[in-house]
Amino acid sequence: MYTLYKSVSQLPLHHAAIRVSTVSRLLSSTRVSQQQNSPSSAEVEKIVIPRRIERGPTDILNALSATVGYDPTAAHFKYHDDPYLIPMSNMSRKTYAMAQEAGRKAAKWIRQENTKLFQHKEADPPIEAYVPTMIYTEESQVQATDLKQLIEHVQIQDAILVYNLLKKNNIEVDQELKQSLLELLCFFNHEEALDEEFIEERWFRQGSNNRGRLRKTWKDYELAEQIFHEIEQKKPEHYAALIRGMAKYCQVEKAWALYQETIEKGISLDTNTFNSLLQIASFLKESYEMRWELTCDVLSAMKSQGLKPNVGTLNAILQTITTIGGYNHPRSYALKTLSEFKKLGIEPSLASWYYVLAIFCRERGPTSHVLHDIMNEIENKEFEIVDPKDTFFFVTAMDVCRNHLQDKDLAKRVNKLLHFKDNYNLIGDSYKESIYYRHYFTILCNSEPLESFMETYNLLVPNVYIPEPSVMEDILKSIDVNCATNYIPEMWSHMIQFDHTNRESLLSLVLQIMITNPPKDNPDLTQKFTTIAWNMFVRQEEAQQMTNNSAAKTGLSGVILGDILTICCRGKDFEKAKRLFEKLNTEQNSIVGDPKLESLRSFIQFCIDEKQPTLAIGCLQFCAENGYPESSELGRTIVSSMTLHESHLAKIRRYVGVEAVTKAEKHQEQ
Repeated sequence: MYTLYKSVSQLPLHHAAIRVSTVSRLLSSTRVSQQQNSPSSAEVEKIVIPRRIERGPTDILNALSATVGYDPTAAHFKYHDDPYLIPMSNMSRKTYAMAQEAGRKAAKWIRQENTKLFQHKEADPPIEAYVPTMIYTEESQVQATDLKQLIEHVQIQDAILVYNLLKKNNIEVDQELKQSLLELLCFFNHEEALDEEFIEERWFRQGSNNRGRLRKTWKDYELAEQIFHEIEQKKPEHYAALIRGMAKYCQVEKAWALYQETIEKGISLDTNTFNSLLQIASFLKESYEMRWELTCDVLSAMKSQGLKPNVGTLNAILQTITTIGGYNHPRSYALKTLSEFKKLGIEPSLASWYYVLAIFCRERGPTSHVLHDIMNEIENKEFEIVDPKDTFFFVTAMDVCRNHLQDKDLAKRVNKLLHFKDNYNLIGDSYKESIYYRHYFTILCNSEPLESFMETYNLLVPNVYIPEPSVMEDILKSIDVNCATNYIPEMWSHMIQFDHTNRESLLSLVLQIMITNPPKDNPDLTQKFTTIAWNMFVRQEEAQQMTNNSAAKTGLSGVILGDILTICCRGKDFEKAKRLFEKLNTEQNSIVGDPKLESLRSFIQFCIDEKQPTLAIGCLQFCAENGYPESSELGRTIVSSMTLHESHLAKIRRYVGVEAVTKAEKHQEQ
């Protein structure tokens, strides 16, 4: 019936009469057919309505994305899809992304400072993120509900101000609300949290924060400790909040003292609080044996309180083991720990395997193949973030593949696991992502065939990864070894995009590849080489002109200018070669280093071919004045190869001596 109604209802509205007659005719025919075809015990068809499936806010977008698949050659969605606007260097990518969020911050600040101008409703029902926040001052009239709302919205500084106002006005705050405020202050250490909407700032900030050494950052004698001491009847959750906060921000002495206080008073703590104590064991004891004993004592205390360990306990123990020196003891402790937790049925997270790699694959330790065993255990599995250190696994594993094992196949297995389903969410921050691909590219570049490596290169560069100068240098060396000079134009184009043209080591390497591997029977590639070399010179000249202080930029060295001169001579571009030599000649006192003899020899021969004796003798003068021992030989070459005027011969005699000219003339007569 439903199908019948649906099919008829699709007729146009102005065909009402047709619809009525059609329904009557279809219903009558349906009754007749049912009477003819239905058995005596007619079965009644039931319509089964499926259960409602909960959908997330991005499920439709994910479904649409799955229809087209992932395109690694496409720019990231945060950049405008315009070739002239997509950033092509690490610095410009960071600047671009941060500039976008700076604009959002500016808009948010303007809205907050001018709340009276933004009274219109952007949405109905209103969206809290679009509504300016309440401004609190010392004169504000506040209630406990204001404090509760601020805690829910993680507005820490305003929450501190409102709590002090409530206390000043003798307004009672219940214990549950105090506990919530205490947990908020301990978690964020009294500092304002970064808004969730500022994804890029969080992405780039984590990379710089995680590189620093752990140190005490806990704010002593602030509101968190005041609230704790104000509570007369302290409960386990009060101790747990303060101990975790102090342990997180490395106030280890006070955290341990509070723990001892709970033992004396017979107060039971939870598993996560014991995990935070296990994490600071290395700060409490100096010797390695005492650290392990302390870890065992804390575990015994957990057992006496009837607590079951979790994956956080496993990671905390392994973290402490990483601080124990030597080779045998840490490995033994780690294997025992993993065995015990396996018996308990606790599955390690990626952070656990990260700590195992840190224990077994130390820089100056013996070679360990534990990563093979780890990959056999976790391959083709999807992971979610359980521990903050989960994001350290992939970059550490790739580091082990490159520096510890030099295993290309294992590196590919790690990379395959990273791209399995949603595991890429555990790559970490921008810094870890860059280090990961630096290791991956380096090991592939040094071990893969160049053609195979370039397939990976073209797949990931520049939209996923931008090679650092060290990686670009390895790529150029591989091109040099394989004599694959056809890749040089592409590499130079990328060097321009990635802002690598100011790296003298890379410029010198590119020039040497073009000089030592001259293209044979390929005039098009020869012309491209000349264009690349000249582009190096022009870019440096423009950079010097833009710099007011000439001493701040010394420009290209004499060796590089000489190499550019050599390539221009090979490309038969006399005007460019002439300009290069004039720069070498007129600015020789400010240019660092001298060009190679081969470069000057090439220019002299080019002048001979172009019948330019004046320039050839000028180059000879340059060689003689700069003390090249081969000046006499060059002078004889000029005399024997060209018909010279007496004035020209006189100059050559003055530069290289009469004897050299005489020998050349005799040889020419013969």
